[in-house]
Amino acid sequence: MSAIITISNLEKTYATGHQALKDINLDIAHGEIFALLGPNGAGKTTLISIVCGLVTPSGGMVRVNGYDIVTQYRAARSQIGLVPQELTTDAFETVWNTVSFSRGLYGKPANPAHIEKVLRDLSLWDKKDNRLRTLSGGMKRRVMIAKALSHEPTILFLDEPTAGVDVSLRKGMWEMVRSLRAAGVTIILTTHYIEEAEEMADRIGIIHHGSLVLVEEKATLMRKLGKKQLTLRPQTPLTRVPTALASWPLVLTDKGDLVYSYDTRQEHTGIPDLLATLSNEGIALKDLETSQSSLEDIFVDLVREQA
Repeated sequence: MSAIITISNLEKTYATGHQALKDINLDIAHGEIFALLGPNGAGKTTLISIVCGLVTPSGGMVRVNGYDIVTQYRAARSQIGLVPQELTTDAFETVWNTVSFSRGLYGKPANPAHIEKVLRDLSLWDKKDNRLRTLSGGMKRRVMIAKALSHEPTILFLDEPTAGVDVSLRKGMWEMVRSLRAAGVTIILTTHYIEEAEEMADRIGIIHHGSLVLVEEKATLMRKLGKKQLTLRPQTPLTRVPTALASWPLVLTDKGDLVYSYDTRQEHTGIPDLLATLSNEGIALKDLETSQSSLEDIFVDLVREQA
C-alpha cells in the first residue's frame, strides 16, 4: 500500500537546546490507523505538530500526499485535519457556525450537505443550534473532530482524542474512527489508553526520548514480543514448588497454582517437558489456562529497556 505520509531524517531541537526529535523515519500507509505511543515528553505532540505545519522542523523532510510541508505548505495542510488535545472552541458560537467557519478557513466553498453529514455521523445533528458552552466535554470533543473534518481532509490526526471522555462515549468514538477509515481517511492517533491502540490500530509506533523505538504491525508486534503464561491448577493446591521443578521459572500463587512464563518466539516452549515432570512427581492437574501479555505489557517492557 502506498505511503500517504513520508517522514525522512526528521529532527527538532528547540531554542533551549532540548532535542525533541532525533532522526525520525516513518512511512504511514494510505487508509491505515496508526497509533503513536510514548510516555509524556517523548515527542508525540511535537511530531504531529511538525507534520501539521504548526512547528518548524530543524532538519529532515516530510511529505503529505506528495506535498512537501515546507515548500508546498498550503497544499500539504489542506490534506490534514487535526484534533488537538486542548478543547479550544468559541464558547458562544453554535455548533453549525463553528464547523462551517472551519471549512471556510481552508478556502472551501460553503457545502451545507457536507456539514450536515459530518454532524450526523458524529451524533451532533440535534445539537447543531446549541452554543458550545452548553455542551458536555465529550460533545465538545466531537465538535473538535467535526471541525477537523469540515474541509474533507484525507488524513486525520487525533491527539489524545478520548482524554476526559467516559468509557461509553470512548467506545462510540472508536466506532466513529473505524467508519472514517472505512471511508478512506487515514487516521494517526496518539493515546495514553493503550487498550485504545490495541483495539483500533493497524500499526503501532513507540516513541521514547525523541526516537522511534519500534514501528510494527499490531498483530506482528503481539506475536513477536508478547509472552505467554501457562497457569497449572493441581487437583490438590500446592504449598511450595516441588524440588524437581526448582530450576523452572515457576511462580506459586496464593491459591496453590503454578504459573509458567514462556517466550512465544522460542521454537521449544518447554511445556511438554514441564507436564511430564509434573506427572512423574505425581501431581495431577484439574485445569490449564493460557494468557498472553497485552500491548501495555509490551509497551512498559520496551520503555523500561530504553530508559
